[in-house]
Amino acid sequence: MTPKEKAKELFDKYVDLSGIFVGDYENEKSMCLIVVHEIMDLGLLYGNAPFGDRGKRFYSYWKEVKQEIENL
Repeated sequence: MTPKEKAKELFDKYVDLSGIFVGDYENEKSMCLIVVHEIMDLGLLYGNAPFGDRGKRFYSYWKEVKQEIENL
């Protein structure tokens, strides 16, 4: 799944959970970003040995997801 697809998937889940359509998605975006930040923190841990490149790819992927959510 691309970072853009993942961002949309997460955002849609939060919109569905809120059950409210008000035309302002800033709350849902904020909730998604909180989750992504937590995941990225895990990526920083994995970025250290012995995970190396795999951890860097993990962190990079979620960084792109974060950027896509911010652009929604």
